[in-house]
Amino acid sequence: MPAAVIGSHRATGRTITEQFRAFDAHNPHVFRALERMTGRRLAAGATRVSLKDLFEDLRRQLPHGVAGLNNNYTALYARRLMDEHPYWAGAFELRRRRAA
Repeated sequence: MPAAVIGSHRATGRTITEQFRAFDAHNPHVFRALERMTGRRLAAGATRVSLKDLFEDLRRQLPHGVAGLNNNYTALYARRLMDEHPYWAGAFELRRRRAA
């Protein structure tokens, strides 16, 4: 499963949201994997899903040495999952965003 490495905000001059959008556009398999994993957990009876837990599970599935899953993206992926699956909104707990 390929993954792009996106630099830090200081190195790129881009916001986390901009970095996320670039990463997501180049790595659509990450969203699809998170979508599958969320669906499976909810179908198995979970009422809450942690994107941080899903990220850790996904990291274990990546070939050794592949990088790119930035913890700064977890809330953005949760929001994207809720946008695409509004009926999942109650499964994720999110803080209010500080930046657009």
